[in-house]
Amino acid sequence: MPEAALQDVGVLVTRPRAQAAELVTAIEEHGGTAFCFPVIDIKALDTTVVSAAAAALPQPDIVIFISRNAVEYGLQYTSGGRIAAIGPATAAAVEAAGHIVDIQSAGGYDSEHLLAEPEFHDVAGKEVRIIRGDTGRELLAKELKDRGANVSYLSVYERRLPIVDAGTLASLEARWRQGDIAIVTVMSVQSLHNLVSLLPNWCRQQLETTPLVTPAGRVLKEALDLYPASRPILASGPQAHDMVQAIIALHS
Repeated sequence: MPEAALQDVGVLVTRPRAQAAELVTAIEEHGGTAFCFPVIDIKALDTTVVSAAAAALPQPDIVIFISRNAVEYGLQYTSGGRIAAIGPATAAAVEAAGHIVDIQSAGGYDSEHLLAEPEFHDVAGKEVRIIRGDTGRELLAKELKDRGANVSYLSVYERRLPIVDAGTLASLEARWRQGDIAIVTVMSVQSLHNLVSLLPNWCRQQLETTPLVTPAGRVLKEALDLYPASRPILASGPQAHDMVQAIIALHS
């Protein structure tokens, strides 16, 4: 594949700034230009409060980490439970911190794939701790409870809507108007809603005609519900390589 497959293609990257580097690098390695516009701020919750909450929870048999942020802010709260990770990026974060991932999906990166693993087929009576942000999907907990597990949440960080100054918004709109932004990337439904909330009115209208690339089917559906004439594209996964392959295929 030519290194300049994305020559002169501008891509809006909406991941939190600390997590955007891999995608930005991958876009630029293929000749594209990445414009960082984080639509979620990640903030760790007070460790005193989290530690007290963790101490009040039952001893876990299995601890599930929902994201890299959950690993960064919550790895100390495994309390001896077997570690499960949703997706390869989360698993890599656990391993990079010197821990072993006991359970991860053979393929895929979401709750559905993790639930399909044999270790979660028979969880009746087991204590499962889910380490996550302040909000999230309920599917994992609901399904595990239906299978007989006792499920507890431990929130270790929160997602906030960023405060974006007028100058940044004006610069973004100017670049979009002059054709510098050709593709938008969105990783989650919350990211999509935050993007819509943050964008100036003219840019918001362009989401109907600017192709959107996402790794999540739920985002694709939500984008079509919000903008029926839009052209959202589903990437094969959330990794930078997966996203860039989808962007290249779209551009081609």
